[in-house]
Amino acid sequence: MVAELNTYDIYNIILHAYDLIAQNKDYLTNLDAAIGDADHGINMERGFNLAVNRLKSINIENSDIGSILTTVANAMLETVGGAAGPLYSMFFMNMATASSGKRSVDLKTLVVMFEQGLKGIQDIGGGTQPGEKTMVDTLYPFIEELKKLSANNNDINVAFDEALKAAEKGMLATVNMVAKKGRASYLGERSVGHQDPGATSMYLILKAFYDIIQAKAKERR
Repeated sequence: MVAELNTYDIYNIILHAYDLIAQNKDYLTNLDAAIGDADHGINMERGFNLAVNRLKSINIENSDIGSILTTVANAMLETVGGAAGPLYSMFFMNMATASSGKRSVDLKTLVVMFEQGLKGIQDIGGGTQPGEKTMVDTLYPFIEELKKLSANNNDINVAFDEALKAAEKGMLATVNMVAKKGRASYLGERSVGHQDPGATSMYLILKAFYDIIQAKAKERR
């Protein structure tokens, strides 16, 4: 059972997210080539690279979770081009605000963090809703599942296991959607048949959480 995530866990999640993004940089860029500017993977890798380099230079032991996520938010805003930069920056900044001063967070706090992160994306994106072929299509069902499971459960491992499945289903559903936001929306019906790159990068970030939580759960068995 995993009852909480601490500062080191969040730090390791960001490091792992960078690894997953870097491993899938070409894949993300190829997805973006079909309906966007063909730079999503390159930009996301650049953003996480800067975030990780900055995190490696600070004393994690004396940092709180909000400070770690603020570092990521600032790196995203500075280096990630296009719409993804401000969107991911606001996602991480809102999560940082919800965890400011905290050295550990439980499942219910994680739900609030992700809800606030989603709100940031929707505010910046002009009220983006599920079904519009964006990162929200991955994040929204993930949060809904997380909320449902947190009602009568405090095991982060169990909750994230189910929530990640919902996130993957949401990501894959973007293939058959017509894009309503961003550059991809200019294609109209021609955007159908292509998986959304933003939904995919969001899935990789959520998977980074899941992988580190799984590793922590195994250590406690």
